[in-house]
Amino acid sequence: MFVVVASILVLLQTGGLRERRVANIFRPLGTQAAHEYEIALFTFAITGAIFVIVAGLLFYIIWRFRHRPSDHNPDEPPQVYGSNQIEIAWTFIPILGVFVLIGVTSRFIFSLQDTTSQTPAERIRIVGHQWWWEVHYPDYGVVTANEIHIPVSGSTGRPVLLQLESADVIHSFWVPQLSGKTDLIPGRANTMWIDARAPGIYLGNCAEYCGTQHANMLLRVFAEPKPAYDNWIAAQRRSAQSDAAQSGRNVFESLSCVNCHTIRGTVAKGVFGPDLTHLMSRTTIAAGMLENTPKNLRDWVNDPQEMKPGSLMPSMKLTGAELNAIMSYLESLH
Repeated sequence: MFVVVASILVLLQTGGLRERRVANIFRPLGTQAAHEYEIALFTFAITGAIFVIVAGLLFYIIWRFRHRPSDHNPDEPPQVYGSNQIEIAWTFIPILGVFVLIGVTSRFIFSLQDTTSQTPAERIRIVGHQWWWEVHYPDYGVVTANEIHIPVSGSTGRPVLLQLESADVIHSFWVPQLSGKTDLIPGRANTMWIDARAPGIYLGNCAEYCGTQHANMLLRVFAEPKPAYDNWIAAQRRSAQSDAAQSGRNVFESLSCVNCHTIRGTVAKGVFGPDLTHLMSRTTIAAGMLENTPKNLRDWVNDPQEMKPGSLMPSMKLTGAELNAIMSYLESLH
């Protein structure tokens, strides 16, 4: 029940984005999620049967041994001693059910953690930060943030291998329609694999409380046919094209923005904040909180603390001229 409620909260907590209204956690579209859904139904069937049997016996006993006016001693019911056979049965049958669930779950967990028997379609390294996701494609030298692009499994026949790390505290990677939860632990690299059976946008969230803006550490997985995925990779590998906003670039490079952010092909080499090389190719900003529109981006750059209190990006106190110049530059980063 907790998983169901938490899943619904993941999909509803930041409403307003169009795709959030069509996601369906009860329609798994990844191998991991499908197996978990089957195990959940199996578990509900066993526990439901136990509930019906126990509740039925309870109501039968209440009715069968209820007090009657003909009872000789209404103050004390007749003392009935238990049956050894019944005691043994209701001790071992539930234990058997528990071991069946343990066996099925363990088999499933081991199959999910087996990342060596499959050749991945892609390898992606994900680093959790307070409170955003850093996404690396090491085979291509591509770095992005909060939005993960993968090829649809039907076009490759193979899953995508994820290496999960944390830069600060424990986070948890969770995309309900594709997979279960895997923790990102400081000083340790965990692995998991995901696949998507159909194209679409799959919504996820950090599932481990990690600080003030934990609830707004959102992510999106874009599953695309292989040709579209290859085109996206090719576009992301290019350096930033910004000749039309050279004055804005000069202002950007003169400020402390370059200490936290990277823009390939410029002097900005920071590693503390998201890579901005292709900022405008993303659909959202602020780790999925806001649609990536010029107005939202301007408000974010002007005062991120107002938009996302506690975020580690400071308010730069820019003048109007500086803000206009930086916005013209950032909007050119496609």
